[in-house]
Amino acid sequence: MRKEAVRYLRCPYCSDAMTTTDGVLRCPQGHSFDVAKQGYVNLLRGAAKFSADTAAMVAARAEFLAAGHYAPIAGALAALARATAPEATGGDLGCVVDIGGGTGYHLARVMSEFPDSEGILLDISKFAARRAARAHPRISAVVADAWDGLPFADGAASVVLNVFAPRNPAELRRILRPEGVLLVVTPRPDHLRELVDALGLLRVGEQKDERLADRLSARFTEVARERSRSTMTLDHKAVPQLVGMGPNAWHQQTERLEERIARLPEPCDVTLSVTLTAYRPLV
Repeated sequence: MRKEAVRYLRCPYCSDAMTTTDGVLRCPQGHSFDVAKQGYVNLLRGAAKFSADTAAMVAARAEFLAAGHYAPIAGALAALARATAPEATGGDLGCVVDIGGGTGYHLARVMSEFPDSEGILLDISKFAARRAARAHPRISAVVADAWDGLPFADGAASVVLNVFAPRNPAELRRILRPEGVLLVVTPRPDHLRELVDALGLLRVGEQKDERLADRLSARFTEVARERSRSTMTLDHKAVPQLVGMGPNAWHQQTERLEERIARLPEPCDVTLSVTLTAYRPLV
């Protein structure tokens, strides 16, 4: 946990500002939080509403992403962030926040576009936070629940990322500067289409983008939208990593999945298809 990032955080219990000394974050009310030896801090204030990604899920994601299969998404997200981010105000650009950022793969790519900013990644999984804390020299990792109150100061962020992750519109608006930008990446209906029927994966709804826009419309206005579509070439090692790194992992039986994967061609071409949308906060 970088000292430079702590000024953007707030105590999850009383919302006071915190300071850090000797590997401990403290607020004036006496609440304290130890920084784990892996570099992240746990700011959960109770039981999370949903299950966190397991160690196996995070390991699968880390290996799959390290192979570069999602590089088109990371590249497009970084370019959109650079194009839409506000100029520094008073010499401070504010931090770049990734909500539900997993292992830090996407945030690390975006941080290369903002050499003077701090990156703070939030994820409910301590296994993801451990990896995210090492993903980039200027990333700090926090364990917290995206559905709960976010442990950030009002207006702390100039850029907020949300890639295939849950989102709380009210809290996202609160932590974002008035001139800031929220960047949301969502899968399109043809995402992974070659695997959906073959492996029995979850389907993406046809109206997913419209539902997202409706949910955010009370607090944000859309300022840019683009699509990224490419083809991944996956072998029989990468396919179970892809299935095992996300929500499909909770709906698969290992033996049945292995049987289905064995019937796929090797390598197999799989569609990578997402929408990237940029939103400004309503004043």
